[in-house]
Amino acid sequence: MNPTHRSEAEVFKELINLTARPGYAHAIAGICHRDNFVSFQGEHKPSDLDHIFDRKRLNRNEISTVLGLMMRQPLDLSEVDEATLRGYASRTDQLLGELHSALNGQVIVELAPQAQKGEVVEDFWQGPMMKEPIFYATESAYSFQYRDFFAEKHAPDDAWLERVMGFSSAQALRVANAMCSLMNERANNGARLTGEPQLGQMPTGSVLELFEFRAHEVAHCSGQELDVVEAVFKALTFSGDNGLFREVGDFNQVAATPLLPTGRDSVLLFSHHMIYEALYESPFFWMNQDKDYKQQASDNRGAFTELFSLRRLASVFGRSNVHTNVNLFEGKRIVAEADVLVIFGDRIIIVQAKAKKLTLAARKGSDGHIKADFAAAIQKAHDQGAECATAIRSGSCRLEDDQGQAVVLPKQVKEIYPFCVVSDHYPALAFQASQYLKYSADEVVRPPLVMDVFLLDVLAEMLDTPLRFLSYVRMRSESSSKLMAGHELTTLAYHLRCNLWLDDQFNMVMLEDSIAADLDTAMVVRREGLPGQRVPEGILTRMKGTYYERLIEQIERRPNPAILELGFTLLSMSGETCDAVHQAIERLTNMTKIDGKRHDFTIGMTEHGAGICFHCNPAPSQEAIRTLEVHCAKRKYTHQTPEWYGVSVGVNGEIQFGITLNFPWEKSTPLDDLTREMKPSSSVRQGLKAMERLFVPKKHGRNDACPCGSGLKYKKCCL
Repeated sequence: MNPTHRSEAEVFKELINLTARPGYAHAIAGICHRDNFVSFQGEHKPSDLDHIFDRKRLNRNEISTVLGLMMRQPLDLSEVDEATLRGYASRTDQLLGELHSALNGQVIVELAPQAQKGEVVEDFWQGPMMKEPIFYATESAYSFQYRDFFAEKHAPDDAWLERVMGFSSAQALRVANAMCSLMNERANNGARLTGEPQLGQMPTGSVLELFEFRAHEVAHCSGQELDVVEAVFKALTFSGDNGLFREVGDFNQVAATPLLPTGRDSVLLFSHHMIYEALYESPFFWMNQDKDYKQQASDNRGAFTELFSLRRLASVFGRSNVHTNVNLFEGKRIVAEADVLVIFGDRIIIVQAKAKKLTLAARKGSDGHIKADFAAAIQKAHDQGAECATAIRSGSCRLEDDQGQAVVLPKQVKEIYPFCVVSDHYPALAFQASQYLKYSADEVVRPPLVMDVFLLDVLAEMLDTPLRFLSYVRMRSESSSKLMAGHELTTLAYHLRCNLWLDDQFNMVMLEDSIAADLDTAMVVRREGLPGQRVPEGILTRMKGTYYERLIEQIERRPNPAILELGFTLLSMSGETCDAVHQAIERLTNMTKIDGKRHDFTIGMTEHGAGICFHCNPAPSQEAIRTLEVHCAKRKYTHQTPEWYGVSVGVNGEIQFGITLNFPWEKSTPLDDLTREMKPSSSVRQGLKAMERLFVPKKHGRNDACPCGSGLKYKKCCL
């Protein structure tokens, strides 16, 4: 380590001294206001989150660390002047910046000997190297997800909670909601009285009162009995001296009990996220101390992950296409099990759900514990999914769900997507998966997608049709080796903005966390009921109201394998090609309305190894089907591509029928003869211009057919 840099222990020691100073709590209150609060006027916009993605902002782990160190000694709430308060805050920022440098310095120390020898570093991210990415991992769950999932996760434990803790999950949630509502109300009232501080800036004066709560006011606000509120306070109130918290990765009691006692019959709560996360996570530790109940609690946690995955995937694919606890039999022997199985067309999703946490030793950078935790939570889930995939591909298994009902597989399985889903926040999950997960993939079994329930929730929320969902999963698996992002939410946000299909010219793409601002805003608008855009600007909005979007809407919920392939091709198009599809169909339909004849347009996409022939027919017929088949076969052959699609639409853009040709290109003498006189395909732009020329206005006689396509004479219609 550079001799000018202090060690983590030295920085921690000064942080302890700083947080012990009189009135320091007022400074951390200001920091929480600066780094956690988001304000807006009118509609909530992505720009309102700019300060949240500022690299100078303290993340949740950093704020929790400061609070944990502050509670290592009795809390001193003495009033301090403005200069002292700002001095405390400034020094806190400096020390946490130094702490980050200290953790990075450990990486440099580990690498220095090999670098000096010019050696290639194998297994770079291991042991102490992982301490920094785990601590500074992108925040993966929204506070409202912890809030909304808490009751679903712990309702099965209500009998135990009421008997032992004195409250049910619903009662605890009402108490937490009341505290967060009071916090918001106070912040809004304060802004109206004193003026809104500039976003990302320390407020003037102390704002500690925003975060201080008394049981009787929470009881009044929540509508709960005082003894219920006091029971929730008791369960979540900090006690002791947090003496075990000596370095990053140590157990920090503030995370489990975020209500900090003031000694004046009140508690401090510094953020929504802290209480909702504690409610979601802490019952595991409460129930784990009860020897008679711990196994039941563990079973309930596992069931939650499976049932949650079922619920969210069913919202996309339909309940009839999603199966739970599926056993795969060879004869009478069970050879594999799938927690959740999705079958849609010739695509299959295998979900293996786990309820494992990252242990304290792993968070501190113990290489053995990191890999052991990963093996138990992720690698095991993947290996179980791989067993299922192998059994399915064997073609010799029969499948039954948890009701004993047969699960019927498609005659041919085109692709299998393994999902590994964990129920709890797992720090740096995407990064750890990229470093540690061992898997094999081929054209059928695709690279696994590792996620927590929070990501699955957002995927199902934003990609709420089978075609959209599967298209993203396909693109994500194909880009797995050349995409780096702090969290999968960032990758999803990038996809929603501009499509995840990555050109072969890119060897590696790195995504900045701030890309997720549009997605974050849309999720808040949806879940909190705020005014604003429910759909991020991008692939879900840009083609709204176009013929291209009408095509997608007509096929996105249909499980026909050929239609799925067409949909994947349409969704992989560039924005320019999407516009061309819209313009082509618009002009084809107008031409057919005018003359009552068939018209066509072809788009070849050599980068995808595919193409599409669009026909517009006044009405479907066997002759029209045959014409489209021949046209597609000829174009596929001349373009020498493995895939070609044909779509016939009516005069209103409705799909009449379709053709899919999907087989390797081979030299053919009959097709050579058939295509010998065929003109080469023009570019999309040339084709559109040719159609434009057909629409040059021309004079119509009074007795000519009306150009609007009504079938009436011009003089009887539009003259």
